[in-house]
Amino acid sequence: MKNISNEERKRQKREAILESARRVFAKKGLIDVTMKDIIDACGISRGGIYLYFDSVDEIFIETVKRRNSRKFDSIRSAIKENQAFDELLDTYFNSHKERLLNTINDSMLRAMYEYYFTHKSEEDQEFQQAQMAATKQTISEILELGIKQRVLAAQSLDTLAENFMFVIEGLSVLALIGDITEAQIDGQFSLMKSLLPRI
Repeated sequence: MKNISNEERKRQKREAILESARRVFAKKGLIDVTMKDIIDACGISRGGIYLYFDSVDEIFIETVKRRNSRKFDSIRSAIKENQAFDELLDTYFNSHKERLLNTINDSMLRAMYEYYFTHKSEEDQEFQQAQMAATKQTISEILELGIKQRVLAAQSLDTLAENFMFVIEGLSVLALIGDITEAQIDGQFSLMKSLLPRI
């Protein structure tokens, strides 16, 4: 059996904390979560967890960054493999649709907006802007694949990516307050597709 290096052991423990924390945030949102909730979920001592993180907020931010990185990695991988544009776009929209329809079972969305409404420092604002920019960047890279595959014309794509980002954020807010249907989501995604400058 291979010996695991100390650094690898630390990385695994940190990942385990973040995964346990994600489940806690998904279940409870953010403002109701305490460090004790996370400690209980991951089974690490209080002293042990403080070796890695100083606060619930720090754990939350790292959990969000980790989730976004994994999502973006899968999109980048599909782009690198030159997946068909329409197939990738449908996969992207379907992942959002699933998330929007399951906000009751997964409150990470609620946790995000709780963070935005309760954290107002300049650093917090930068974090929020980074999340929006990451969504726009993902959409931009998908649209650029459409240009590369000669499915889309290179026309107003930055504006379209920003518009798509705002629509997705708006749908997220509606999903959070429980006032959106599958038909409405499908309708908005169909409208977004109809705006694409196809060749």
